[in-house]
Amino acid sequence: MKKLLLSIILIIATVATIAQESDKEAIKQVIQTAYVEGIQNEGNIEKIDSGIHPEFRLVGIGEGDEMWILPIREWKESVKKKVKEGKLPRTGQDKVSVDFIDIDITGRAAMVKLNFYLGKQLRFIDYIGLYKFESGWMMVSKTYEEM
Repeated sequence: MKKLLLSIILIIATVATIAQESDKEAIKQVIQTAYVEGIQNEGNIEKIDSGIHPEFRLVGIGEGDEMWILPIREWKESVKKKVKEGKLPRTGQDKVSVDFIDIDITGRAAMVKLNFYLGKQLRFIDYIGLYKFESGWMMVSKTYEEM
């Protein structure tokens, strides 16, 4: 009886671990496609829309500790402007890359900490919030610290 119970517990733990790893890979793919490629490197609105929720908010702190909020629709307008000005797509040493530091998942919510590099220089530490919708994981918020 003990062996059966132990086997069941082991199977459940294994399935849960596999599911969590699958979610982590899906989250990495969403961030890589929508944020790194879509917003930062290519200026590709289709990629942005594939992984960033329409109610997404970028939140920051300005001068005098004043908070500011940038909705995704305004960020996308900035991206479109950069494409028109020839600032996007990025090439060579100007490309953005990220290193995933931590991915914390609880149910349908996730928080990702990543290092944001411009070329080889660490520029920001990003904290990206995601929710898992019926269609999959989507970015819903971002806060950051400039290095």
